[in-house]
Amino acid sequence: MSTIGNLASVNRVKTMSNSNGERDIKGSNLGRDDFLKLLITQLKYQDPTDPMKDKEFIAQMAQFSALEQMTNMSKSFESLSSALDKNKDLGLLGKIVEFENVDGEIVKGKVTNIKMGVVPQIMIDGKYYVYDNILSVGLEG
Repeated sequence: MSTIGNLASVNRVKTMSNSNGERDIKGSNLGRDDFLKLLITQLKYQDPTDPMKDKEFIAQMAQFSALEQMTNMSKSFESLSSALDKNKDLGLLGKIVEFENVDGEIVKGKVTNIKMGVVPQIMIDGKYYVYDNILSVGLEG
């Protein structure tokens, strides 16, 4: 049985029902554990008179390795993106910014503090303002 055929079959079965009998979201991707379960099942139930060919096994292991590397790379990019966002936010400390307040007025002031969170906020003159409302950033002068 081809690897692509195996993955398609497992994906169909997985979308129909998981181990708890609950339905998974259709079109969900196979993960590392799913790939290993598929490979183990394939080895367990292979025909002894026609065992899996070395090339097929090596190809599947290469696919598993590529999957693992892509997963790790994705996690690394997420960490890098988060670090860059924080660095960008911290770069505003001590800078003069213009922003639109909740009343729609343009306000100008020096950033004295930054509150990290789901919605980053900057402090100007003792009040916090939403980071997304910044119109311009400059140096004191």
